[in-house]
Amino acid sequence: MEMFKPFVLKDMTLKNKIVLPPMDTYCADNEGNVNDIHFNHYVSRAMGGVGLIIVEATAITQNGRISDHCLGIWEDSKIPGLKRIAEGCQRYGSKVAIQINHAGRKCTAKADFTLAPSAIAFDETYRVPKEITKDEIKEVIIQYGSAARRASEAGYDALEVHGAHGYLISEFLSPITNKRTDEYGGSLENRARFLIEVLKEVSKNWPSQKPLLLRVSATDHLPEGMKVEDMVKIINMVKDKVDIVHVSTGGVALAPIKTYPGYQVKYADIIKKECQVPTIAVGLIRTEELINEILGNERADLVAMGRELFRNPYFVVQTAWNNGVEYDYPDIYKPAFPGKR
Repeated sequence: MEMFKPFVLKDMTLKNKIVLPPMDTYCADNEGNVNDIHFNHYVSRAMGGVGLIIVEATAITQNGRISDHCLGIWEDSKIPGLKRIAEGCQRYGSKVAIQINHAGRKCTAKADFTLAPSAIAFDETYRVPKEITKDEIKEVIIQYGSAARRASEAGYDALEVHGAHGYLISEFLSPITNKRTDEYGGSLENRARFLIEVLKEVSKNWPSQKPLLLRVSATDHLPEGMKVEDMVKIINMVKDKVDIVHVSTGGVALAPIKTYPGYQVKYADIIKKECQVPTIAVGLIRTEELINEILGNERADLVAMGRELFRNPYFVVQTAWNNGVEYDYPDIYKPAFPGKR
């Protein structure tokens, strides 16, 4: 089965093509620290056989948290806890990435102020953000680099930069949220400037032999927003700086989105073919039949399953057993998988 074939990206070899995407758990303490809930959550997916585990959006600054209970990576004191997750997952043969993020105007955590490209609130329930100055842009870019350095010190196999779902990078990219008139606003090239500068700084602080992932929203699902054709142009601007693109959609503003199993796969397919880059597909994927269709038709290189892996951490090992696939089950579970079914 295609899903059980290894996948190589730089010095990282995945034992299969199934990914746990960075799904927020909102269970950190007010200081963004790792606890046993995080450890048990991620390690159970590693024991269940997931090839690549991406730890949830982890804030590069305190006012870059999505909520008061999001993980943080804004200071060195966070490294030991994050390292514990990485080592726990690696013990069972999974590779582990961590997603670094700044929530921008979608920060709901306690903070003196929030930052965004323009002073426009997400909706009436959110604070109006402060328009970020050029000096603050430089500071945030440095903070992304520092977060990358900490992720490396914590022993992660890969790093994902969150450029999707209406958080800070996504806010710069979208004309809905970026009304600036300086070199960071206006044209598509200008709106992509912040992302490019972030990736350059991250690359200085992240080992060159380890993969760098980029999460994007391929479309805003709104007439005045980002279109997939725009994202193709942006990926072509940055593809020399990233190794694989994790393709999602939406989040920058409220939009009518028709959802169904695999509803975002077409965007991963477009970016893979138009930009000639590896992609990760995501979007209500829950069956081996859909996984095999996506991989078999080369619509994406890896398949991410969020909700399904939340419901069933052992999806991978169960699927291997159901299909008689030879698999190296965790020792404690081997009696439950006695040869081909």
